[in-house]
Amino acid sequence: MNTAYLSFAYLLSSVLFILSIRGLASPDTARRGNILGMVAMLIAIIVTMFSPLVSEYLWIAAAVVFGGLVGTFIALRVKMTSLPQMIAAFNGLGGLSSVFIALAEILAGSQSYLESSLGLLIGAVAFSGSVIAFAKLQGLMSPKAIVFPGQQLLNLLLAAGMITVCILFVISGSPNLFYLLAGIAVILGFLLVLPIGGADMPVVISVLNAYSGWAAVGIGFSLNNVLLIIVGAIVGASGTILSYIMTKAMNRSLSSVMLGGFGIEAAKSAAAGEEKTAKAGNPEDAAFIMENANKVIIVPGYGMAVAQAQHVLKEMATDLRRLYDVEVKFAIHPVAGRMPGHMNVLLAEANIPYEDVYELEEINREFATADVAYVIGANDITNPLARTDPGSPIFGMPVLDVEKAKTVFFVKRSLASGYSGVENPLFFADNTIMLYGDAKKVTEEIVGTLERK
Repeated sequence: MNTAYLSFAYLLSSVLFILSIRGLASPDTARRGNILGMVAMLIAIIVTMFSPLVSEYLWIAAAVVFGGLVGTFIALRVKMTSLPQMIAAFNGLGGLSSVFIALAEILAGSQSYLESSLGLLIGAVAFSGSVIAFAKLQGLMSPKAIVFPGQQLLNLLLAAGMITVCILFVISGSPNLFYLLAGIAVILGFLLVLPIGGADMPVVISVLNAYSGWAAVGIGFSLNNVLLIIVGAIVGASGTILSYIMTKAMNRSLSSVMLGGFGIEAAKSAAAGEEKTAKAGNPEDAAFIMENANKVIIVPGYGMAVAQAQHVLKEMATDLRRLYDVEVKFAIHPVAGRMPGHMNVLLAEANIPYEDVYELEEINREFATADVAYVIGANDITNPLARTDPGSPIFGMPVLDVEKAKTVFFVKRSLASGYSGVENPLFFADNTIMLYGDAKKVTEEIVGTLERK
């Protein structure tokens, strides 16, 4: 294919990727944004096959077919609750691909030492960091922060060593230094994510996503591929911006995330050891109180996602409005679930109107005027210790003020702590009633009671 046509096709693909990201900014245009992204990728793949630099079509076609089949299989089987793990895995694969491409470039005699080494080290950190993130999210290892004495010093020494080796490689071009650089970057990636607690994992996913994008930029310069540079910059920049938004929402420091000291758990409050009693209720009690309420605010969390309760939750909201003229709103915390936007996606899947869903800043002041706060499977995002206990690992994180409602219903299987490992004192508050059981089953019983009256 003529170089001019190839450049034009890459430019067209880049524009479509930009429009795709723009479309994903709103629930109303998200589907169109996804389609534009798929079209852009299809154009990029087809045009690249006709590039003068491509000669081994069989291997490329085999890789495309194999990757497409694996991706389709995973997409069809993955549950909504496992999306964060899938994203972490894809981030890791993106970083690993950058490592392999950088290695291939050096073995092929490329002189782009700086670009290749940058793509390699960022990609390797993204890969190994994503492995730890996936293991924590999947339950293959403890979600708690894993720390040991001198960890920060070791990270600092590894980072300094990585920079030194990178400089030496750029000067000498020695393949052995390139392999050493890859090894140090992989180890550093492991150590950066190990000390991050489970409650902070949504931010980690965003940061790793940014890493994979910036790795693609480095490889794009190495290959002199404009499309890789543009798309990598889009992914890197959007991931960085999202990480900043997430850390701001959690009252954290983005620099602490990047340096790997983020989310280290502090000692639990001394009050945690006190014996407490939580009041238990039943779905019939909840239905009676809600049908006599003027305003009900529903707070979804990861437990709702696990139980796939979003559809029956919509039925409950519809019944309260239609049968009892109750005002119903949904309150979404920025880090509810295991990744940014997790709850928004689930509620959209149940066709809950966008205008009924409110972010933390919009809804928090309304809890004081709500008769009922219905917390379904959420925990850390409603924990008042984030405001009151400086010794808590979640201290400083903005939370939903559900305790200000007249009555708080907590739908949970038990009194177990949230993903952060911090006990929620709201379980034992005077205005809290626990509804023990599967989130979907409990809500179905409430709906059945509402519809029988």
